[in-house]
Amino acid sequence: MYVYDNYDHTLVSERVEQFRDQTQRYLAGEISESEFLPLRLQNGLYVQRLAPMLRIAIPYGMLSSTQLHKLADISSKYDKGYGHFSTRQNMQLNWPRLEEVPDILAELATVEMHAIQTSGNCIRNTTTDQFAGIAADELEDPRPYCELIRQWSTLHPEFAYLPRKFKIAVCASEQDRAAVHVHDIGLRLKHNDAGDTGFEVLVGGGLGRTPVIGPTLCDFLPRKHLLAYLDSILRVYNQLGRRDNKYKARIKILVRALGVDTFREKVEREFDLLKDGNMTVPDSEFERMKRFFSLPDYAEIDANEASGLLRQQASEDKAFANWLKRNTHPHKQAGYAAVTLSLKPTGIAPGDATDKQMHAVADLAEQFSFGELRVSHEQNLILADVRQTDLFEVWQAARAIGMATPNIGLMTDMICCPGGDFCSLANAKSIPIAELIQRRFDDLDYLHDIGELDLNISGCMNACGHHHVGHIGILGVDKKGKEFYQVQLGGNSDLDASLGNVLGPSFSQEQLPDVIETIIDTYVNLRSDEELFIDTYRRVGLAPFKERVYA
Repeated sequence: MYVYDNYDHTLVSERVEQFRDQTQRYLAGEISESEFLPLRLQNGLYVQRLAPMLRIAIPYGMLSSTQLHKLADISSKYDKGYGHFSTRQNMQLNWPRLEEVPDILAELATVEMHAIQTSGNCIRNTTTDQFAGIAADELEDPRPYCELIRQWSTLHPEFAYLPRKFKIAVCASEQDRAAVHVHDIGLRLKHNDAGDTGFEVLVGGGLGRTPVIGPTLCDFLPRKHLLAYLDSILRVYNQLGRRDNKYKARIKILVRALGVDTFREKVEREFDLLKDGNMTVPDSEFERMKRFFSLPDYAEIDANEASGLLRQQASEDKAFANWLKRNTHPHKQAGYAAVTLSLKPTGIAPGDATDKQMHAVADLAEQFSFGELRVSHEQNLILADVRQTDLFEVWQAARAIGMATPNIGLMTDMICCPGGDFCSLANAKSIPIAELIQRRFDDLDYLHDIGELDLNISGCMNACGHHHVGHIGILGVDKKGKEFYQVQLGGNSDLDASLGNVLGPSFSQEQLPDVIETIIDTYVNLRSDEELFIDTYRRVGLAPFKERVYA
C-alpha cells in the first residue's frame, strides 16, 4: 500500500496544526460560525443531530493493521468505542468532542491518516473495488491510478471550492464493484486493440434528489492523459456549475442542462490546452505508482490439495460451508482467497464495528493477510490475501468476534446510512428499519434460497444509502411530521446500472417488514430456475409486485 514520503508527512502535520489554531480561535469566539464552516468541512468535521461527526479518509479503502489499531484506539479514547464504515470506504466517528478533534487528527497523522477533503465542496475520497489487485476478473490493479488521482486532487487550489462535492470511482474488473455509473466521474479501465491501457470516462452520474446514470464522455482515454482530462472536466464544472442553488449544483445537473455532446465539446476545448503539457503522465510515473502496490510474498501452495481440504471441512460443517460460499472470493494467486468479514449481524447498525472488533480484525490481518485489509463499498471489511488452508481458522476467529455472518451479497447484507438517529438532514430513521428486516429474515437457509439481492436504505433524498440502485430500495420520507418509507424496485449498480422505480404510496415503519416479505414472496413465486431478483423484476416489471403489495 502507499507509504507517505516527506512531503506527505509535512503536509498532513501542518494541516493538523492549522486546524488546531482555527478550532481554538473558533471556540474563543474569534472566528464566526460561517467562517469556521468551510474550514471544518475540509477537515472532515460535520455538525450532526446530536454531536459532531468526524469522517476519516481511507484512500480507496486500503488500511494497514497498524492503522486499524489506531482507529480502534481513537474510537475508544475520543468516542463511544465504535466506528462506522461508510459506502465511500471511509470511517466515521459519531461522538467526538469538537475541542478534541485536533488531537484526533494529530493521532491519525502518526499512522499516515487524515480527514482532509472527506467533506466540503471538493474532490472526495476516490473509491474502487475492494478486491483490487487480487480479483481474477480485473484487467489491471486500479489502485495505482487511484493513488495518482488522490495526489492530484488533494488540496488542489483550483478545486477547493467547487459548486458542490465531487466523487470519483475507478473500476478495472468485469463486474463493477465500485458503482462507477452513479459517480460524478466514473472510470472504467480498459485495453484497446493494441493492448494499450486507458479508460472509459463516464460523467454526471449520481443519486440524491435527481438520480442519474452517468453517460459516457470518452470511450477510450489513453492513461497518460488521465489527469489532464480530469482537470478539464473539473474546470468546466467549476466555471459553469450552479452556485445559486445547492440542489442544482452537482455536475449531473450541468451535464443534463447542456447535453452530454455540448459538455463534451467544452471539455475537449480545455483538454486541447492541457493534454500534451506538463500534466501528461509518463510511463515512469505509472511504474512508480505500481511499486507501492507490489504483490506480497505469497507462499507456494498446492491449490488442488488446499481445495480438497476445504471440501472436506465444508462437508463436515454446514455453517463453515455456508460462510465459505458467501464470504470468500476467488483470488488471482493459486491457493489463496479473499475473506469478507460481515459488519451486518442482526441488531447492529450496518457498517458499525466496535473498538474490540477493530483490534481483533487488525490482529487477523497481521496473522493471516500480510498486515493489510480493505473496506468495501458495501460497508464490510476484507482480508484480501488469506491462504485457503487458513480459512477454517479465520472463520472460527471471525465467529468469535461476531463478524462471520454468512450473508455477503444476500438481503441482510444491506447498505444503510446512519439516518435520523444521527444525521440532521434525515427525514426518517434508517437503522431501526435495517434491524426490523434483519429480524424478519433471520433464517439463513431462506436467505440463501432467495439468492443475491441488494437492499439499500436511505434516511433522506441525499441517498447516502444508495437506495436508487438497490434491487430493493427504501427511502425515508416525512409526512406531516411522521416517518414513512417509500419502496423502489429494480435498481442496480453493476455495469448494467439502472435506477429503481417507485412501487407506490409510502408505508409506516410497522408495515414495512410485511411489505418486504410480500415482495420477496412475489419474487419467489414468479422466478424461473436460478433467476435472481433483478432478473425476475426486469422480466415481469413492477406491476405484479405492486398488485400484491397493495392488494
